Amino acid sequence: MISFTVRMKFAPEDQSTIRELLRNLGAASRQEPGCVNYVTHYVESDPNTVVIYEQYRDADALEAHRTSQHFDDYATNGLYRKVRERTAETLVEVK
Repeated sequence: MISFTVRMKFAPEDQSTIRELLRNLGAASRQEPGCVNYVTHYVESDPNTVVIYEQYRDADALEAHRTSQHFDDYATNGLYRKVRERTAETLVEVK
């Protein structure tokens, strides 16, 4: 399983656009056969910061996500055009 978070900061004036893009991206991503979990969050103390928690079955599932039409529409040509800062962290399960 592959798990990670993506943290992005956006301009305050983009909040409604970002919210719609996140709803669309999340709904489509959760329909992917290899997607285990896809949850979008706003940081309570900073509503201009978004954190996405994602889990995929394996590397092929993650690649399918990143090459999907909805990723292109809502992330590459949506969120990424508005983002001011972006960081990602890959997570390793504690065993």
